[in-house]
Amino acid sequence: MTDCDIRSKIKEVFVKNFELDENKIQDDKLLFDDLGLDSLDIVDLIVGLQRVFKIDLRKYSEIKSIRTFGDVCNVMNKIINEQKTDGMNKTSDEQK
Repeated sequence: MTDCDIRSKIKEVFVKNFELDENKIQDDKLLFDDLGLDSLDIVDLIVGLQRVFKIDLRKYSEIKSIRTFGDVCNVMNKIINEQKTDGMNKTSDEQK
């Protein structure tokens, strides 16, 4: 999955769950101040991301640092790439 694919899926979560205009969702937009999300929406966001990417995000402390849409994309890219790397390491370890 490319960075562009990940960003697109994240944007879909925002549009679907929070009925936001896709054109207003930009990297520098603050989740609370600019996009109008509240603390319950953040829970819904995490659940939505977990469903789309099939990753348990509770074990990643980086999630607590997100403030903007760009932060969400960067953190998710990092987590997904870590998952990919971990998966490849497990496969190569199993083959030994």
